[in-house]
Amino acid sequence: MKTVIEPFRIKSVEPIRMSTRAQRRALMEQAYYNLFGLQSEDVLIDLLTDSGTSAMSARQWAAVMQGDESYAGSPSFARFEAAVRNLMPFKHIIPTHQGRAAEAILFHLVGGAGKVIPSNTHFDTTRGNIEATGAQALDLLIAEGNDPANEHPFKGNMDLARLEALLAAKADQVPCVMITVTNNAGGGQPVSLQNIRAVAALAHRYRKPLIIDGCRFAENAWFIKIREAGQGTRSVVDIVRDMFADADGMTMSAKKDAFANIGGWLALNDDVLAEQARTRLIQTEGFPTYGGLAGRDLEAIAQGLTEIVDEQYLAYRIRTNAYIGERLIALGIPIVRPVGGHAVFVDARGWLPHIKPLAYPGQSLVCALYEFGGVRSCEIGTVMFGLSPDGSERPAPMDLVRLAMPRRVYTQSHADYVVETFAEIAAQREQLTGYRIVQQPRAMRHFTAHFAPLVGH
Repeated sequence: MKTVIEPFRIKSVEPIRMSTRAQRRALMEQAYYNLFGLQSEDVLIDLLTDSGTSAMSARQWAAVMQGDESYAGSPSFARFEAAVRNLMPFKHIIPTHQGRAAEAILFHLVGGAGKVIPSNTHFDTTRGNIEATGAQALDLLIAEGNDPANEHPFKGNMDLARLEALLAAKADQVPCVMITVTNNAGGGQPVSLQNIRAVAALAHRYRKPLIIDGCRFAENAWFIKIREAGQGTRSVVDIVRDMFADADGMTMSAKKDAFANIGGWLALNDDVLAEQARTRLIQTEGFPTYGGLAGRDLEAIAQGLTEIVDEQYLAYRIRTNAYIGERLIALGIPIVRPVGGHAVFVDARGWLPHIKPLAYPGQSLVCALYEFGGVRSCEIGTVMFGLSPDGSERPAPMDLVRLAMPRRVYTQSHADYVVETFAEIAAQREQLTGYRIVQQPRAMRHFTAHFAPLVGH
């Protein structure tokens, strides 16, 4: 059949509270035009993030009931550890309450002033945790990854020549090499298995560990299966294992590709580093067999890891976002192409050329989406990445708006409504105005900054 249906049935629902455009305009003003400040019940369709917003399955809820809340030695941890090791063969599995906690522990140990940590593209909390130690978070994405219209199948790949040049010149300053799968900041774009292996080989030549930010590992594996030569007949599970086979560790938010509402982990092969990480974990998160999580959360993650590698689900997941992308393209709206795994990324800078990057075209579009249709989305551009540690500001490589689709939450009619909202905006897009920042913190400003619309463009 040509129609790709949801490979699940809906057993529980929650209502959406409808609102008018005038009501939403007032609510947005009260939130200082920062959509993170909205109450969730005032949002019709919430595409702010796919992190922690998944609908858990009946089997996950059943697993929750066997959660063991012992402080130490819980069997729930043993099941969690086994589920992780089934896919990622690391020696030490250290649970944390979410991915950024794993990052904070890792960079507390390996970061510091004068250090440089390269990746394809560091996302917001990764960059924030690196820079908080005084280290530099360096992005070494291939050139195609910064061109929204380029159809390269693996736009998340790291630039190997630039990585080698960095290691040759500054090896003493590089404590580790990172790579993010999929590359969220660059449009949810995948990294090829060939590139992961080549990055690992380069890192190991210079005796540097490779750490994978694996938040959307299953989506990345699916793209490898359908796009990379020689991978089409292999199972997603085998591809996932190969993705991590040459790595020395990983950070993970289980709120993405583990269908969990909370949780994460830091995995390492180095015994000394793992012991230091566990000590830090006890200081900040909890005992190493719960890591700031309830036993029921560990059980939900363990079950979710068995469900995320279901190839029927992954085919549906990728097709859902592709469908939205195709309809936006038909409306003449520029997006990051090809469509990524967890979200559609709209090229706000390309669609709103009358708004300069430092007037935040992405922020203008996220505000318009909420006002016109009650759709909450996320700016991935100069607001998120334009502020340097020294306080100076410069345009980000791209100004994107991310429509992150929560897993197993919305249906095709919700997707059609999102597209219709864009169609309404399209008729008035030249009237959209830019924004200025009225108040902001010194780091990760996009979460709490206050905005005001500019008069004119």
